[in-house]
Amino acid sequence: MQKYISLLVFLIVVLGGGLLIGYATLPGEWYASLVKPSFNPPSWVFGPAWSLLYVLIAIAGWRVWRREPHGAAMKLWVAQLVLNFLWSPVFFGAQRIAGALSIIVLLLIAIMAFMAAARRVDRVAFWLFVPYALWVAFATSLNASILWLN
Repeated sequence: MQKYISLLVFLIVVLGGGLLIGYATLPGEWYASLVKPSFNPPSWVFGPAWSLLYVLIAIAGWRVWRREPHGAAMKLWVAQLVLNFLWSPVFFGAQRIAGALSIIVLLLIAIMAFMAAARRVDRVAFWLFVPYALWVAFATSLNASILWLN
């Protein structure tokens, strides 16, 4: 029973935190006024995509935490979550496209480092991060393109 309670805590922290930050930093008129690249997805894609990714991130973190709560993989998991939660306030809140690009590049590095460390601890956690890594790589190119175009 305790393992499911800890999973619930991970889900609440990650999904709840992500949704709260997303709601607090909704794209507004400023974002709508930006020139965006042709590969920019429609706005409705981001909510479901991030919700699913946050569930995967939570499960991966929980799995690693159960095996090595103080290991390198767990520390990298925390680092990537901090960077993830920082991006929206910098991009949408502070309207700092270049600053957000710096954060998302560090986020992608942290994700890849977590994956490398997690692979030794829990292969499922590694695979749970694959869609996240792909999405953040795409989001990095989107952020860079928006910076270039504006």
